[in-house]
Amino acid sequence: MKRDCMTEKKILLQTEKPGRYIGNEINISKKNPREAAVRFAFCFPDVYEVGMSHLGMQIIYSMLNAESGFYCERAFMPWTDYRPDPLCSLETDSPLGVFDFLGFTMQYELGATNALEMLSMAHVPLLASDRDDKNPLVCAGGPCVCNPEPLADFFDFFYIGEAETVLVNILSLYAEHKKNGGKRREFLHKINGLDGVYVPSLKKEGAVVKKVYAADLDAAHFPCKPLVPLIEAVHNRAVVELARGCARGCRFCQAGYIYRPMRERSPDTLFAQAANILDCTGYEEISLASLSASDYSNFLPFADRLLEYTQPRRVNISLPSLRANAESLAVLEKTQRVRKSSLTVAPEAGSQRLRDAINKNLTEDEILDGCRMAFESGFDKIKLYFMSGLPTETDADCIEIARLSEKIVDQYYTLPKEKRRRQVSVNVSVSCFVPKPHTPFEREAQATAEQFAHKHRLIKNAIRKKQIAFKYHDAEASILEGIIARGGRELGRVILRAWELGARFDGWTEKFDPAVWRRAFDETGIDPVYFAHRARGPDKPQPWDFVDMGVGKIFLAGEREKAYAGITTPDCKNNCSNCGACFNE
Repeated sequence: MKRDCMTEKKILLQTEKPGRYIGNEINISKKNPREAAVRFAFCFPDVYEVGMSHLGMQIIYSMLNAESGFYCERAFMPWTDYRPDPLCSLETDSPLGVFDFLGFTMQYELGATNALEMLSMAHVPLLASDRDDKNPLVCAGGPCVCNPEPLADFFDFFYIGEAETVLVNILSLYAEHKKNGGKRREFLHKINGLDGVYVPSLKKEGAVVKKVYAADLDAAHFPCKPLVPLIEAVHNRAVVELARGCARGCRFCQAGYIYRPMRERSPDTLFAQAANILDCTGYEEISLASLSASDYSNFLPFADRLLEYTQPRRVNISLPSLRANAESLAVLEKTQRVRKSSLTVAPEAGSQRLRDAINKNLTEDEILDGCRMAFESGFDKIKLYFMSGLPTETDADCIEIARLSEKIVDQYYTLPKEKRRRQVSVNVSVSCFVPKPHTPFEREAQATAEQFAHKHRLIKNAIRKKQIAFKYHDAEASILEGIIARGGRELGRVILRAWELGARFDGWTEKFDPAVWRRAFDETGIDPVYFAHRARGPDKPQPWDFVDMGVGKIFLAGEREKAYAGITTPDCKNNCSNCGACFNE
């Protein structure tokens, strides 16, 4: 379907942010699509400025375009003020329907209806069973597909694991298959059974799909010339990835388990990447990405080396995931010489008992000492992240969130007067616990909306100090997230019906409409309570059991038992806990 360019331009001028839709960014890949053996559209089911902040997109885009026979282009979910017909790529303004692959990254369960809307705008059948050889192959990856069953009806295949491993091989297989005139069904049979590939239409009882991952991050592809967005992105900065995975083992954290084993890049590799990216982009800030940056083995010497490079260039270093200890804060204090920022601390729970249950391995003294050191270093704004609804949580644990926050404020006023430069500000943010697959809490019941509301009231009413600002996440959105995360294939009917009823941008508070989803559950005859608020027995099969993410089920069950006993598991970096990830070759 050909679009009228003049009409399209007039429509764009009426949108809130036309820069979302025009492409032509710095470092964009420009190829002749007619010369590409395989055309791959990377589809991000959220707006441009969210998708352009996603490191995975930058890696896949750069990796595929480094191959002469492939052309990777991008498509993002348009905001509600723009509905292109058809949805096209940013690079060549090509309708998505002409591509060989539409590859979605599913970073968040509530992005499911956006993925359907993008397929609809592309005039591609929503159900995999309705597609034929004229349609692209529609695939998905990302953390949400570690339980692919709720999305199984919509995708031809899933890529489970890290893209740097076999994605290029899959596309190379397709290039040969296409050259020989092969059909889509034949290709799905060809890739079915490869590590990291799951074809829902060919699922066999007892078959296991094993995740793939990059064992050597130094050898893994990393974008030397990342795309620079035309408008301000959510994270408007350069990124280098220190490590992947985490050794901490927080029992609620899905990322901490599905990205095991922990792997690190060498300091020399990281420094070369950082210098090159800054030279190729002009960014004034660089982020050291990791689930726990200060756990990186060479954190202090690498940070000092990078600071020597960035400070004369007036480039700020962003450290989003630090533990509040002396070493981390020493580095953080140095970064403030370029640009002041707030300190983020994630105690997750207010009481020591509950922190032990979730294996946070962070004591109250460590938290308070860390915050005091931050105040002494010149910080006067601290963000605190907590969760409500965690397994074993009591009302007393909720109130302890307020008490710990107030103790942190008190730390500021123990400083000498001359060091108290301004009024201290502590922002307390409380999210709702969502049980996720492949974690020790994967079988827990989730709190109801009423229970979450009770917990939030307890915390709010217990806060007495004016220096503390309190906010909490939407409970109904978190419950829906948990339902989709742990659902079976029958959830596909609910997602489709919700889309038909107008569900879009469910991850955006102002767009999420719980009534639409309640109606979708009602009309499909599926009880959300079954998926959300009932504990699941240890022997009951789960929809994701056939996906092997590396960590053993026996280990997860043991961690759950330790949670209820209040027993912690040490950091596995120096104390192997035999979870299985390092030996699951």
